[in-house]
Amino acid sequence: MLDINSGSVHSVDDVAYDMIALYPEYPREKIIADLLGKYRGRPDVNEAELRECYSDIQSLIDAKKLYSPDEFEELAALPGPRPGTVKALCLHVAHTCNLGCEYCFAGQGRYRGEREVMSFETGRAAIDFLVEHSGRRRNLEVDFFGGEPLMCWETVKRIVAYARGRERECGKNFRFTLTTNGLLIDDEVIEFCNREMHNVVLSLDGRREVNDRFRRTLSGQGSYDIILPKFKRFVKARGDRSYYIRGTYTHLNTDFTEDILHMADLGFDQLSMEPVVCPPSEPYALTEDDLPVLLEQYERLASIMLERKRQGRGFTFYHYIIDIEHGPCVHKRISGCGSGTEYLAVTPSGELYPCHQFVGHPQFRLGSLGEGLTNTELQARFGSCNIYTRPECRECWARFYCAGGCAANAYHATGRIDGIYEYGCRLLKKRIECAVMLKVAEYEDENMG
Repeated sequence: MLDINSGSVHSVDDVAYDMIALYPEYPREKIIADLLGKYRGRPDVNEAELRECYSDIQSLIDAKKLYSPDEFEELAALPGPRPGTVKALCLHVAHTCNLGCEYCFAGQGRYRGEREVMSFETGRAAIDFLVEHSGRRRNLEVDFFGGEPLMCWETVKRIVAYARGRERECGKNFRFTLTTNGLLIDDEVIEFCNREMHNVVLSLDGRREVNDRFRRTLSGQGSYDIILPKFKRFVKARGDRSYYIRGTYTHLNTDFTEDILHMADLGFDQLSMEPVVCPPSEPYALTEDDLPVLLEQYERLASIMLERKRQGRGFTFYHYIIDIEHGPCVHKRISGCGSGTEYLAVTPSGELYPCHQFVGHPQFRLGSLGEGLTNTELQARFGSCNIYTRPECRECWARFYCAGGCAANAYHATGRIDGIYEYGCRLLKKRIECAVMLKVAEYEDENMG
């Protein structure tokens, strides 16, 4: 039982569950009478037990852990971070790629444009821009992205070195991440990333036949056998530092749990799997008929993960990571990732966009490193998006976990950045259900034998 506004999670039996559902609509005596009738014949359900249960529910309500009021709507109307305050950049160091993935939302890394790479001078200007626009923030994030960033490896290293040189003088701390398809990983890349990169995302779709259906080299060769030994060596050397093996599932592998388990059985224990982003006309696009299968897959994955953890073979699935004890800050709960305001994408030529999924769409250009943030009206539109400006979100039980979802997915599905990508919502709510179930089960395993 999830209390939406407080974030409290209660593990209850079926009787308590029914009583909580009835509590707002009926007086105590009717609830007790109705439940005595429903559970007639069960020796553990009697009037004394039901009255005690009712008292426990009332105590939780008094403590604002059940049916708690929404105290966040007024905060949503308050000004967010100072306009122009940026905490993270996605540096598109390479608008080119050495794979030709058919489903790539970036058009094989070109983002609707020509192949190009970022110069060190542009990367240096991006670091200076981030420092200048970060206000009092100390921790700043830079994600090296593409296309394939390892095709611009020397520039990546020089940008990191420049940023490290600015940390002490500016009182900042840079955290770098890198997303790679792995073809160019070698010992130098491994050593540098394990020293400098806070997180590394390694792209693999799972089983060989699934991965090689789309993730092929420019000559048409499947990438699985090339990258797998590189990924194994990379992760082994990485030790306890963060990484993710990230896959994409499509209409052609709706049994994606098998791909996740395949990667876990290969020894990878930090995994992610995302639904494909593409026009509905594509043969690999997810369909409405796929949805029940996908929801069942998420439940199956959660059950298997729980069993494997009990066996000492556990692994992490990105979308099942949820902090029940604390949760994200209020601002993040209300407004989400900060795309277009706190988070920006930088193209190889230095243009600024709200995030990587908007790059290549001229109407979403926010400015450039040279001009600064010139499209303040568009930035204000992104800044005003939150769960209280989306009518569909206001009453959704998952609103404080997704904060309205992805603006780019909403735009591609509805033509509006404040719209709702309903298909994605249903997937996300199932993931949250599974994540909460896992947390409750793990807590019970640890505390109740």
